[in-house]
Amino acid sequence: MTHASAPPRGRGGGGRRRRRGLAVAASLALASGLLAACSSGDDSGVPELVWYTNPDAGGQAAVAANCTEASDGAYKISVQVLPQDANQQRIQLIRRLAAEDTGIDIMSIDPPFTAEFANAGYLAEIPQDLQDKFREQSFDGAAEAATWEDQLVVAPFWSNTQVLWYRKSFAEKAGLDMSQAVTWDQIIDAADKGGGTVAVQANKYEGYVVWINALIAGAGGDIVSETEKGVDLSIDIDDEAGKAAAAVIEKLASSKAAPSDLSIAQEGQAGATFGSDVGAFLTNWTYIWTNYDAAQPEVKEDLGFARYPQTVEGEESHPPYGGIGVGVSAFSEHTEEAMQAIECITNAENQGVNAELTGNMPASEGGYEYPALAEIYPQELLDLFQESLDAATPRSVTPYWSDISGAIQGTWHPASGVDSDTPADSKSFIDDILQQRSLL
Repeated sequence: MTHASAPPRGRGGGGRRRRRGLAVAASLALASGLLAACSSGDDSGVPELVWYTNPDAGGQAAVAANCTEASDGAYKISVQVLPQDANQQRIQLIRRLAAEDTGIDIMSIDPPFTAEFANAGYLAEIPQDLQDKFREQSFDGAAEAATWEDQLVVAPFWSNTQVLWYRKSFAEKAGLDMSQAVTWDQIIDAADKGGGTVAVQANKYEGYVVWINALIAGAGGDIVSETEKGVDLSIDIDDEAGKAAAAVIEKLASSKAAPSDLSIAQEGQAGATFGSDVGAFLTNWTYIWTNYDAAQPEVKEDLGFARYPQTVEGEESHPPYGGIGVGVSAFSEHTEEAMQAIECITNAENQGVNAELTGNMPASEGGYEYPALAEIYPQELLDLFQESLDAATPRSVTPYWSDISGAIQGTWHPASGVDSDTPADSKSFIDDILQQRSLL
């Protein structure tokens, strides 16, 4: 669930104007051999809307079926599933959109790529009345992540966040009061001394940057700011907050609390480590609550949850923000029907259906009221999810995020190589990439 390049320099005009940079030009070349798929109707004349989704446990397929039925013959939705890796999802979509492929009607888009798609003119403009409706029903963070140049360009569908999962037996033995805020230093020290591990996502992929971003935000900083300046944005990763983030990663990587697979750990590997004999602490997404139900009920029985750890003691943590926004392709031949469809897809009930089936939580308070969720999750945990979403810090909204993320991955990986010089090294590399002095 996670999850590079950028369009031309500067912010330019409105999001509907198509502006392509080097990466988009490359995408055009790569796309030249693709055959455009057709999203026409069948013999009944009912338009078929093709929805490209991220992989999940069947939630989006169920929602597609719900909306097909609810449309009363106005349209039908078929689902095409993209690769697991968020960057590969982006690449596949951009190749086809750069070729103005009419075979894509609706897309599930990872938040860090929303600005890039909008800036390149790949997203159909959402009517203002729908924008207002989506904003009103969504959490503030979800609406912020769905906005580019003051326009809401995708409909928030689900909003995910991370919490600190812990083995209750381990925390009790370590003498930690998990009802109080804890720091990264505390849980690393406890795991190091007690023979446990702190499981995180630190492979060379987007999920690692999610962790870095949360650490920096928790120390009061940003990776970049002034993103309206395009490639001349402010690169802030080497300030004190960046150094605090690097110190946490360096401490974990050099401790006995580091999992043996730290350098290749994604969400699944981290979850497996937590479920093993050395499991102690884990930062991961909301789906973890049901992850061990069938295969490891003893782990579920020992599963505790708390607010995401503080980077700096006494300063509020800012957990990761993830999710999916649903957008309509600018090249769809059924834009009107697709707009009706995304309104249905993202209504509160369907957000709840998706959450029940996948563990990916709603982007709205209304979605949290879906009755089945109260049967699966304790109210205390549902409250923690919403509290964490309120405090979560999305990755920077910029069409250059893919380049920024790639540069960070190139300088912060592996975690065992992170030290006090890493933030400055990454700032220099990000600037070189944005100014086209270097290539990823």
